[in-house]
Amino acid sequence: MNITNSMTDGAALTELGRRLARIRLDQNITQADLAEKAGVSKRTVERLESGAVGTQLSGFLRVCRVLQLLERLDAWIAEPAPSPIAQLKLRGKQRRRASAVREPGITVRPWIWGDET
Repeated sequence: MNITNSMTDGAALTELGRRLARIRLDQNITQADLAEKAGVSKRTVERLESGAVGTQLSGFLRVCRVLQLLERLDAWIAEPAPSPIAQLKLRGKQRRRASAVREPGITVRPWIWGDET
């Protein structure tokens, strides 16, 4: 099953857990051994594989490291490449802030001390 934007969080977590369990079994590793090697509790591994909501991301990363899946995350959430126009605008600098989306026709008056009301 593909993970898509239309899936609920629970469905996506369940699918990720199913995949982790399949990879663990293909490598012939027990949940207890995986937990020990990853430095997490066996319950954490169980929760990850069941798709439980609220599992910490650090536990997920530790399990992925033991299963040798960490490099695959780079392809999952790839480093964004700026467009050529954005590169020209930035002139080698890296963007540090997002700008707010403003609706056309709305002007923002500059804030002045004593103008709190």
